[in-house]
Amino acid sequence: MAQATHPGEGKKPEEFRNYAAEARSSVREFYRLNHTNQTLDFVLGKKKEYLSLHRMEMTVWEALEYMNQLVDDSDPDVDFTQIEHAMQTAEAVRAAGQPRWFQLTGLVHDLGKVLCLWGEPQWAVVGDTFPVGCKYSDKCVYPEFFELNPDSKKPELMTENGIYEEHCGLANVHLSWGHDEYIYHVFKNHIPEGGLYALRYHSFYPWHKEGAYTHLTNENDRECMKWVKAFNRFDLYSKGDARPNVTELTPYYKDLIDEFVPGKLRW
Repeated sequence: MAQATHPGEGKKPEEFRNYAAEARSSVREFYRLNHTNQTLDFVLGKKKEYLSLHRMEMTVWEALEYMNQLVDDSDPDVDFTQIEHAMQTAEAVRAAGQPRWFQLTGLVHDLGKVLCLWGEPQWAVVGDTFPVGCKYSDKCVYPEFFELNPDSKKPELMTENGIYEEHCGLANVHLSWGHDEYIYHVFKNHIPEGGLYALRYHSFYPWHKEGAYTHLTNENDRECMKWVKAFNRFDLYSKGDARPNVTELTPYYKDLIDEFVPGKLRW
């Protein structure tokens, strides 16, 4: 019996992230909530709440299994489980002959979505990210919803640089809160810089896809963008591939995990 297909299967690259097509009606509502509620104060509060990594301890494989109950409401291209998308992305990286640490990056890149399972609404975990504390870019998806954000009424936050210095570097910029920033902190001592950039900024589409917010970047950001853009191809366009065979692939990825991150991590 053939496996069921999914919304992304068989799509051409230009057909992904087609928000105008309204593949799922929940996507537009997701971004209305996201753009309304992601204020600077909200982001700073979530960083204080979660980045001490005090919630629990799990191995990477335990986290993958734990995540398997979540479907991302912000994504118009998929409707399958997180472990399937994790393996799908990692397999695309592997098929391209990329280093094993970059394969691991593909496998774990969405594990920060565990925040949803701890009670956070999806608008505070998934979706495209954007800087808070400065002027919003019209390169963000559904930019009209930023008018609903209380920060849009604060002139000091709506200048081009806002609270930041020009070319201060993305490490010094507060992006909207989500799984990227969280998973970066979980893995920041375990994989090379290129992988960490991919983890931290893979949802920052206004920057790496649309060329916005470059006035906040520094030389290292511009150099490491190549890893984010390379990773993005594997993450996004692998969604057009068939569902991976999780059972067959499990031994390979357990071995990969043990090579880089054996034992439990703090979450």
